Amino acid sequence: MSTNAMHVAKTGLNAQQSRIQVISNNLANVNTTGFKRDRANFETLLYQTFRPAGAQTSETTNLTAGSEVGTGVRMVNTEKIFQQGPLIQTDNAMDLMIEGDGFFQVLLPDGQIGYTRNGTFGRNAEGFLTTASGYSVQPEILIPEDATDINISQDGIISVTQPGNPEPQEIGQLTLARFVNPRGLTPIGENFSVETQASGPAVVTAPMNEGTGKLIQGALEASNVNVVQELVEMIEAQRAYEVNSKSISATDEMLRFLSNKL
Repeated sequence: MSTNAMHVAKTGLNAQQSRIQVISNNLANVNTTGFKRDRANFETLLYQTFRPAGAQTSETTNLTAGSEVGTGVRMVNTEKIFQQGPLIQTDNAMDLMIEGDGFFQVLLPDGQIGYTRNGTFGRNAEGFLTTASGYSVQPEILIPEDATDINISQDGIISVTQPGNPEPQEIGQLTLARFVNPRGLTPIGENFSVETQASGPAVVTAPMNEGTGKLIQGALEASNVNVVQELVEMIEAQRAYEVNSKSISATDEMLRFLSNKL
C-alpha cells in the first residue's frame, strides 16, 4: 500500500510539472501578437475498488458508499482559451486586428494553410501581402508599387489610391476562416495552427459574415495572457508539487520505520 502511495504522489508531481510548463509558455508569450493562453486539463486515473457501492452488508442492508482508492492523476489535454486580447494601436496601414471570431489564412512553405490571429503584415518584393516571415496571405493580394494610400475596410475590402487618380481603387478582398471547434486546431509554432479532424473544416467567408469578426486597420491584437493570473497559478502549482513531494517523503519514512521495527 505504501508503494502505491508513492506512485500516486509521483503522478501528482508529473501533473504539476506539466502545468508549470504550460504556465511558463504562457508567460513567455505575454508579448506575442495574437497569442492565446493555454490551460492544462487533468483527469483521474483508474480507481481500485475493494467493495463496490451497494454491496450487501447483511441480509437486509447494503453499503451506502463503496470503498475505492484512486491511483493518481494525468494531464488529459491542453486547451487554448480564445478570449479576445487587448487592442494595440500601431497606425500602420498593414497591421490588422480581428475583433471577434476568425483567423487569417496563410500559405506555409510546406503547402499547408496556417491559421493565425497575428495580423502583422507587409509586402514582399513582388508586392504581395505577406506575414513578417514572408509567407503569402490567402487569398493573395497584390498591392501596386505606387500605392500612396492603403485602406482596409472592416469587412475586408482592400482599396488603394494611386498617383494621378484621386479615386480609391478596389484591389482585393480579405477573408477569414472560422471553425466549429477552434480548440481542436493544432499549434505548430510561428503563431500558426493547422486544421485537424477535431477542429472540423474551415468555414471561409468575408469578415462580419457567418459569425466572423470585423477587421480593424492600424491595430494588432495583444496576447490574452494575464500575468497576475499566471503567477497565482504558478504559485498554486508549486505548492501542490511540494505537497506531493512531501507525500513521497512521508511514505518513505513510514517504510523505513517498518523495516527498522519489524
